[in-house]
Amino acid sequence: MVTDLVLTAAFPLQSGLVPRGTREFVFESIFEVFLLLGTLVGVVVVGYMLYNAYRYRSGSGNGHVDDENRLVLGELPSGSGGGRKLFTSFFMSMVIVVSLVSWTYLTLLYVEDGPADDDSLDVAVEGYQFGWRFTYPNGHTTDGVLRVPADRPVQLTITTADVFHNFGITELRVKSDAIPGQETETWFTADEPGTYTAQCYELCGVGHSYMSAEVIVMPPDEYEAWYANTTAENATADNATTDSATANESNLRPAVVP
Repeated sequence: MVTDLVLTAAFPLQSGLVPRGTREFVFESIFEVFLLLGTLVGVVVVGYMLYNAYRYRSGSGNGHVDDENRLVLGELPSGSGGGRKLFTSFFMSMVIVVSLVSWTYLTLLYVEDGPADDDSLDVAVEGYQFGWRFTYPNGHTTDGVLRVPADRPVQLTITTADVFHNFGITELRVKSDAIPGQETETWFTADEPGTYTAQCYELCGVGHSYMSAEVIVMPPDEYEAWYANTTAENATADNATTDSATANESNLRPAVVP
């Protein structure tokens, strides 16, 4: 019995009904399915309403009831098919809703767990007022700049050195809390090179609006060449750029009067 349930639940995964890929692709698939079903249901409901409005319009003669056949208080109507229309509509609605909820749940499970890929890049993310620090597997640390390869899963372990923060990359559909004393995990895969912006989405102080970082997605060979030249001691190139940008931003920040 348990085996049958496991096989039944695994069928959508094996058949490809549940989308797999980058987070952007998965969330776009969910949006498209909801949009398609919502449009279909809307067309059916509005179409049926307009059909009945036209069929029973004034002067058509349809739906006219003479005094002899008019119902009296307490009398049940007849000729409605014994409630078949109501049962059919309820059953179809139940099937659609249960199927949609089950499919969405299986899809979001994949988003939560991430792809099973042993070749993923693990990066530790630490938030602080008001910036982001990234530590790579070899101990190399950068402030304000995260470099990752394209077409490779990136696993992020996120925490904070002070108050609550929230690490998010809108374009890559990534968002996770940074909680003091705790670690949260999330992942993403960028399918093509480019530069994105990581932002803090938790109000964390007067410099919250300036708490951002660059996410540079590099071609795999360029990333490997860059990573090969990094160690725990030479975290200077990206940090120098970030320190310069931070200094420029600090000049724009309003003065805080204690």
